[in-house]
Amino acid sequence: MTNKADDKTDFKKTLDAYQAQRGRFRLVDVPDMQYLMTDGHGDPNTSPAFIEAVEALYPVAYKLKFASKHDLGRDYVVPPLEGLWWAEDMGSFTTARDKSQWNWTLMLMVPDWIGQTMFTTAVEQTEAKHRPTRLDDVRLQTLTEGRCVQTLHVGSFDDEADVLARLHQDFIPGHSLRMAGTHHEIYLSDFRKVAPDRRRTILRQPVTIDI
Repeated sequence: MTNKADDKTDFKKTLDAYQAQRGRFRLVDVPDMQYLMTDGHGDPNTSPAFIEAVEALYPVAYKLKFASKHDLGRDYVVPPLEGLWWAEDMGSFTTARDKSQWNWTLMLMVPDWIGQTMFTTAVEQTEAKHRPTRLDDVRLQTLTEGRCVQTLHVGSFDDEADVLARLHQDFIPGHSLRMAGTHHEIYLSDFRKVAPDRRRTILRQPVTIDI
């Protein structure tokens, strides 16, 4: 007898892009991946737009998951929340930690077998049931990152600075690389439920060869 749980794809286990180890920087070639995305600006701890972005992404993500299971016979675990982060002065992000200056894009990965038509239907279904404030800001978009360096950070988000300093100042230039894209975080732990010192976060930085 087939175990139905075995038919559910968990991308955290099947994709190399979701693998990282604490204390180790690893080069990984990340394939093009599509995401539900919503943009914002400001301190994620105090900005209403941040919570509203999360509240808009998840209903659409689950509508897509259920449609994939029921209509295509392909079930999967909704992947973890991810975020792209940047600032005009990156020092406000990596050292000064001036969160009021941060820009961000929150994301949930969507399997490549889901297309624009399914996305549009999912948005319409979400709107019909309970319309999130920022539903109109949700889009389906492919992200190209290519060669990246990533590691696993365990602990508070505010303790990332030392890891990022080693990544940016030691590992990347020490391997004849330079930063070529936006700082990317993958939240393996639900930060609404897990204590700060136990949170597991993949830190990723796209790179290119420094010529």
